[in-house]
Amino acid sequence: MNNGNGLDLRTAMLLVVGGFATYIAFLHPSVGIALLVGIGVVTVLHLLLKQ
Repeated sequence: MNNGNGLDLRTAMLLVVGGFATYIAFLHPSVGIALLVGIGVVTVLHLLLKQ
């Protein structure tokens, strides 16, 4: 539960996973492109199902 002062666990986990994915994408560009496509598809599906 975040009362507006600091990071909650979910935000911290997203930052850690995002940083790790960025590091892997930097080392292996083909994996980075696959991650970008996957994140794009999941984001579009999330936005479409949210309505």
